[in-house]
Amino acid sequence: QLQLVESGGGLVQSGGSLRLSCAASGFTLGYYAIGWFRRAPGKEREGVSCISTSDGSTNYADSVEGRFTISRDNAKNTVYLQMNSLKPEDTAIYYCAADPYPRVASSCQAADYGSWGQGTQVTVSS
Repeated sequence: QLQLVESGGGLVQSGGSLRLSCAASGFTLGYYAIGWFRRAPGKEREGVSCISTSDGSTNYADSVEGRFTISRDNAKNTVYLQMNSLKPEDTAIYYCAADPYPRVASSCQAADYGSWGQGTQVTVSS
């Protein structure tokens, strides 16, 4: 059974960093699209960054470009989201999601992803 478990969230001051992890089980990451999405209070779910685990191609939202980095370790079956220069507006619940078609990573749309983790809270204080 495919399962995704996020970790690494927490409370950090503005300008700080966090690294989120998305550990996958029940499948191997070698040929999937993995995405990080977030939902802030009162806002719609937003695509943050997506990666194709087959070729490593990535996609970032404009709001995080240059601050966040997505990466994968296929040997550990884990995808990471390194978040630097965090801002209060990055506060949200962050979810990772998976889809067996790596090409969907190029658009990073939540509707394309069929499997989701439970989420991890990120809070950035000003």
